[in-house]
Amino acid sequence: MSYTGDVVSGGPSDRRDLAHLTIRKASVGTTANNVYLLTCPRTGAQLLIDAADNPARIMRLLGEGGGPLDIIVTTHQHWDHHRALAQVVASTNVATTAAGAADADALPVPPTRRLAHGDTLEFGDITLGVIHLRGHTPGSVALVYDDPQGNTHLWTGDSLFPGGVGNVEMNPDRFASLLADVQTRIFDVYDDATWVYPGHGADTTLGAERPHLQEWRERGW
Repeated sequence: MSYTGDVVSGGPSDRRDLAHLTIRKASVGTTANNVYLLTCPRTGAQLLIDAADNPARIMRLLGEGGGPLDIIVTTHQHWDHHRALAQVVASTNVATTAAGAADADALPVPPTRRLAHGDTLEFGDITLGVIHLRGHTPGSVALVYDDPQGNTHLWTGDSLFPGGVGNVEMNPDRFASLLADVQTRIFDVYDDATWVYPGHGADTTLGAERPHLQEWRERGW
């Protein structure tokens, strides 16, 4: 099955099968938010990234994975990334909800885990690392999976996209903070083959974006 990462709001999901992890990507809502379902094939355990909108579509996505939902992670506090959170939590009785500590109080469902930089999340055989990226919001987090038989995979919320970092509303201090974290906690740590799954739109790789870091710094957004 050939994965492209190209999805449209309300349309079918795209699926990527790694050696020990299955990734499904769907798009929901008027702002075309990406929702990701990660499944451990051996155990059926699942983790959902951003219950953004359209709870019925998200429930169908969960059905594609087939197993119980163990964790919901909200990448940051912006309304378009958690519109369906309360409904999905109520429909699944999920055991763990998680978000960055500095964004946790702004969510409609108080998370059972408040995440800090360097934390880990485990479901089935899978371990994800937590990367705190300050600037788009105070508590934005990215998740990273180091495939033991392949490349690194990185879910960045709205902190890193093809073509630049996330919106900081032209605030120079927030921009400096976000670019510094993206540089030191992502680009300085992971190689060019690292696959990036953002909160909206198409995927990218660190190799595609790395040559433009100085350009982003000079333009200030």
